[in-house]
Amino acid sequence: MKQLYNRTLSFFNVIESKIAFYPTLLAVFGFVFALFMTYLENMGISKYLVEHAPSLVVNNGDTAKTILSSFISGLISVVVFSFSMVMLLLSQASNNYSPRLLPGLISDKKHQVILGIYLFTILYCIFILFTIQPTGNKYQVPGFAVLLGIVSTVVSIYAFIYFIHNISQSIQISNILQNIFKTAKNRLEVLIDKEKENNRDFENTDEWNEYSSEKSGYLQNISYSNLIDICKKEETMFHILPVKGIFVLNGIPLFKSKKKLEEDTVKRILSNFNFAREELVEDNYILAFKQITEIILKAMSPGINDPGTAINGIDYLTELFAVRMRKKDTNIISRDDALFVKMNTIDFDDLLYNIMAAIRTYCKHDVILVQKLLMMFHYLKKQTAESESYYESIEKEARNLLNDAEEAISNKTDIEKAKKLASSLNLNFNYQKNGTNE
Repeated sequence: MKQLYNRTLSFFNVIESKIAFYPTLLAVFGFVFALFMTYLENMGISKYLVEHAPSLVVNNGDTAKTILSSFISGLISVVVFSFSMVMLLLSQASNNYSPRLLPGLISDKKHQVILGIYLFTILYCIFILFTIQPTGNKYQVPGFAVLLGIVSTVVSIYAFIYFIHNISQSIQISNILQNIFKTAKNRLEVLIDKEKENNRDFENTDEWNEYSSEKSGYLQNISYSNLIDICKKEETMFHILPVKGIFVLNGIPLFKSKKKLEEDTVKRILSNFNFAREELVEDNYILAFKQITEIILKAMSPGINDPGTAINGIDYLTELFAVRMRKKDTNIISRDDALFVKMNTIDFDDLLYNIMAAIRTYCKHDVILVQKLLMMFHYLKKQTAESESYYESIEKEARNLLNDAEEAISNKTDIEKAKKLASSLNLNFNYQKNGTNE
């Protein structure tokens, strides 16, 4: 039962990020609501309104058909325009910033809900229009249902106005960076809070039994609750080997178990690993570092040449690195003061190196960006860190940046200023851990 629940939850997590999820859901609801209103009309709800509030009811069949037909044709035009705007947004974000941003933009629930409101109103009006049938020389008019069609159309118009405002904001790089940063920071804060609950070390897993993956894809989500239940039942412990968010190939080692497991147990364990073909920041904060880095690289490419955007990206990277310094390099999952699962994460040293290795390639020739990166290192050196090795990694990357800049910058005055800045910043570097200077 738990495996079925886990698979169902994983399925909905995947389809929820699709651009057609909420529009389809609301369109079905519009059809169901039209049937419900038809039932109420047969029960005589319009007759009650005609008697008590006749000004609210459209009591002429030709007028009702004209109104609903106009709503349908007008909203179809709005839907076409709105979908075109969404595609333009995705194309512009892909060309100017990074194709890696597309899953996050597509999964924007605001755009999906607005498109769903359009489809809800269109389907509702279509099926209400079918219920206007001639009886002798007159039409049987569902007055209350037509009134709701008018109200839903007005809501759709206001939704369209909000859609234009929201989509104009979504394409701005400052808002894109801010959304990426907020999502990743929230994810990191959750992981850091969980680490505070457990300060013990996991035992050595070198001699444990190793089991391989039977699927390929990005390791997106893991059902830790089910894994802990299996650990307690089998009296064992697990060590998950791949870093979350990495692309796992079929047949590579996926996890280790302290105790040798039966084949059926291994299959139950593997069912708790959710693989996907796309990445989302909500599931993997490392993707935020990649996305912001790619925005910086795209901005500094010869075709774009936008140092201002690169500087903004470095500012957000600085804040994310500061939050990451408060996190350990490993995740340990516990329950009832007992350790059960160890999860590998990318080391701070590797993360900083991978980001800086890419940035140095495009930014080492720009003295302004070199100075900005040096200020980033200076800021990070003053932050509280979980390990002293984090500061050593920062110093190492600062030296690598200066070495590359010295080779790339031909103007001696520029390189001397960069060295002078680095030297002055080093005077203020103090080791700090848990809020105390050492």
